[in-house]
Amino acid sequence: MYERALVSRGDVTLWLSPDARAAWGVPPSGRPGGQQRFSDLAIETALTLRLVFRLPLRQTEGFVRSILTVMRAGLDAPDHTTLSRRSQMLDVAAYTLPAKGPLHLIVDSTGLSVVGEGEWAAAKHGGRGTRGWRKLHLGVDGSGVIVAHVLTGPMVDDATVGIDLIGAAAGDIASVTADAAYDTVAFYEAARQRHARVVVPPTRTAKVSRRGQRSSARDRTITDVEALGRRQWKKVSDYHRQARVENAFFRYKSILGDGLRARSRRGRDIEASLACRVLNRMTELGRPESSAISR
Repeated sequence: MYERALVSRGDVTLWLSPDARAAWGVPPSGRPGGQQRFSDLAIETALTLRLVFRLPLRQTEGFVRSILTVMRAGLDAPDHTTLSRRSQMLDVAAYTLPAKGPLHLIVDSTGLSVVGEGEWAAAKHGGRGTRGWRKLHLGVDGSGVIVAHVLTGPMVDDATVGIDLIGAAAGDIASVTADAAYDTVAFYEAARQRHARVVVPPTRTAKVSRRGQRSSARDRTITDVEALGRRQWKKVSDYHRQARVENAFFRYKSILGDGLRARSRRGRDIEASLACRVLNRMTELGRPESSAISR
């Protein structure tokens, strides 16, 4: 099944339901001034295809137009300027898969490069310029499905955003797993409010609270690590789940690229949301299944 899903990712066959065809355009508003021709559905569809096939906006316009022509759908494609402008106005709904039992939430962050004004000016006038970047924070479940995401600036504290990811995750949370960057009292408290067990290795210099227990769960983790050793603690605590979010970042960068194409802040937020929808959709189509075998 997973092999067939990988093959299907390269299939450019598209099918538009009657409802999608009817919702592709926008009827005249009756008000003076310029009128919208394309619905949010049409814009979102074009931008999703752009992400999947890694196309610039102009090539996206031509790609969508050619597909609609082959389909004989009688529909036009949004032009590249419309895509650029409307990409900042979309409200992208999350695409999640049904949960099977309580959620085992795993959180982490990675960097995505962006082309800023400094680099553009350097390319035009000579010189080096500076490549900027943004942080993509993900919360995934035990199977790698993205259940929450946030795009921030590069200097934002991971643990602070991790609290937002815990709050954004729907349903019951059984555990929250993260690396040592999330070893803060506030992060433990956010998980406690969701009745979730925290699996976070303490920092190397972490000590049990001397002035009363600021976080009893964190103190117990520090004590367990000192008693068992860091490596053994990771085995007994199921810290290996952290690999799920690392794999999600690998899939993001290998499938969609390691940078953001949009120039505006709002456009980048929308691009990240669409990218997470794409990855969850691909996960739904098929994922690898592994099981332990005896030797």
